[in-house]
Formats: sequence, C-alpha cells, structure tokens
Amino acid sequence: MQGDTTIQGEPRSARAVTGWPRLALRVAGAGLLFAAGGIHLDLYLTGFRNIPTIGWLFLFQVIAAFALALAVLLTGSRLAAAAGAGFALATLGGYLLSIWFGLFGFKEVRTTAGIVAGVIEVAAAAVLGLLALTPSPAAAGRHQARAGGIGGLVRDGVPRAGWLVAGVSVLALVVLGGSVAAAGSSSSASASGGLKTATIGGVTVLTNSKGFTLYWFAPDTPTKSVCNSSCAAYWPPVKGPAALSAGVAGQVGTIKRSDGSLQATYNGHPLYTYVADGAPGQAKGNNLNLNGGLWYEVKVSG
Repeated sequence: MQGDTTIQGEPRSARAVTGWPRLALRVAGAGLLFAAGGIHLDLYLTGFRNIPTIGWLFLFQVIAAFALALAVLLTGSRLAAAAGAGFALATLGGYLLSIWFGLFGFKEVRTTAGIVAGVIEVAAAAVLGLLALTPSPAAAGRHQARAGGIGGLVRDGVPRAGWLVAGVSVLALVVLGGSVAAAGSSSSASASGGLKTATIGGVTVLTNSKGFTLYWFAPDTPTKSVCNSSCAAYWPPVKGPAALSAGVAGQVGTIKRSDGSLQATYNGHPLYTYVADGAPGQAKGNNLNLNGGLWYEVKVSG
C-alpha cells in the first residue's frame, strides 16, 4: 500500500493524512497559535510589559506565536508545524513553572486568562504535533521504499502518531489541571494583627502584620476599588476592618467591594498586597503600571 511499507509485519512509515483533513489541521493549528499569541498580547499591553524580564518574555512569545502561525498557515510545512508544537509546549511549561516555583521573581496565580491560554496551548501542540508527525501523500509516496531509523521517522512520519499525540495531550491537560487547582487564586489578605511599618530602600512603608508591603492603586477612590477579578488575583485586597499598631500614624477605615466584602483603607486609599512579593521587606509592586493604572507602596510619614 502506498506510503506504508512493512518489514516482518511492522509498519515502516505513518499513514499519510490527505486532502481536507490535512488542510483542517493546518488552519486549526495556525488559528490556535494566533489565539495564544493574542491572549499574551492582551496581557502584555495591560501590564505585564512593566514586569522586569517577564515583560520581554511575553513580547517574545507574542512575536513568535504570530510568526509560527503564519509559517504554518502559508507553507503547511511539517517543520513549521513541529516548531509550532514545540513552542506551544514550551510556553505551557513556562506557565507551569511560574505557578510551581515562580520565574525571575514573579509567581503566577490562578486566573481565567491563564487557564484558557494553557488549554489553547495544549490544543495547538496536539494539532500541530499530528501535522508534523504524519507525512503528506507526496512525501509518503516518495519514501515508501527507504530505510527506517531516525532519518526514516523524520521523512516518513511516526507510526501511530495519533495515539502518541493523544497520550501527550491528556498528560499535559492533567498536569495543567492539577497545577491550576493547587495554585493560589483571587483571595484577600487579612489585616488581623494590626498594620505596622517597615523601612524598604530608605522609605518607611505600611505593611500587614506579617511584614508584607501594602499598596494603593491610582485609579481607586476613597470609597471604591476598581481592582476586581483577575486584577484582584495579582493584588489581593486587604480585608477590613484594620487597626494600626502602636506608634503608626494615619487613619484607617473600610469600603465595601463589589462582592460585598469589606476592604481596609489607609488615609483614603484601599489597601492591597502583591503576589510577587515573596517575603517581608520586598516592594516589587512599587511604581508598576499594571491592570489599568499605577501602583504605589503606601508611605508612612512621621
């Protein structure tokens, strides 16, 4: 049979994917790469560009995703498909590492955008992997009588490629699901124990009872927080009411958030912590332009 020689009953080449199914894989794979790049472009423009190192990685991901999508769509090359599949898995791996351990001082949390991007990356790797591992009809016909080995697999495709791709995809989805389930989500930081101060970079700033720096968001008003949903996942609101530790000057109060919970305020600013601050004494969120506005550490005078 054309494109399927055997030795002692074993297949020497993968069955070719022909006609419209191959075109469908090509279009779907390119579309999924465009979608993944689009999500990362939105995240980059809405704030990730201001995070050191992470911002440049996001920009690279966007450019690479769009370039590989065009290459797959315009050429249908198995090499381009393989590069796209590898890139999707590498991007997924970076996301998982940022959830598990953090990358370059930034630790990811569970967000809808992250979950959707992860699922799209698994789908892109599956579609493009199948396209890369199965030969076109012309390639299968040209190489039906050639020897096996690694060179043969590259030329003629991988036997049972569909099962291989399915297995890897299921494994990737299981790891993704378990990782995001165990990751921190949008939550609030408690103000219990009293708010105190610490000196960071020569500046006296307000902290929670555990010593984590507190921030205020420029677009907020004294009576309303505009940081909700995914914003609140990265900047957990401080639960109110709050009390100041002995010797700390200023006025504390509370506002009601959109979900009905109370958030602590200091001198008219709703208070937040930042997920990238992994230990007391850090202020990585200061002067960042994220989630639609500037963030500042809460300074305490006197």
